[in-house]
Amino acid sequence: MGRYNNTYLPPDTDCFLGWKNLQDIALGIAKGIQYLRQGCDQRILHFDIKPHNVLLDHNFTPRISDFGLAKLCSKDRSIVSMTNARGTMGYIAPEVFSRNFGNVSYKSDVYSFGMLLLEMVGGRKITDVTKDNTS
Repeated sequence: MGRYNNTYLPPDTDCFLGWKNLQDIALGIAKGIQYLRQGCDQRILHFDIKPHNVLLDHNFTPRISDFGLAKLCSKDRSIVSMTNARGTMGYIAPEVFSRNFGNVSYKSDVYSFGMLLLEMVGGRKITDVTKDNTS
């Protein structure tokens, strides 16, 4: 298995995975996040969804890994309490980083997934500040 972050390849390169593979990877990650939220006895909030924590097998099937920052909560609770921010800069939902944006919930993983999707379609890390961001 390899990590997804080893496959940052812009669409104009010869080694690009292809849009169909990227779509399948994205859907697989989304299903994994849904399973963590609904498929387990307790809801699992990962708090560190990022390319480095997505493993790909030889068929490019994604597996979410690294649950070191994860938090368990019962399915009847939608809000969790935290004493400090968890996650990786660039992927942390605003409400995790600053309470001024609202309560922390499973939706924080959805935000991180959205940032991961931006990287997938953009072909570069979102935290790469050396690149020109103008269109």
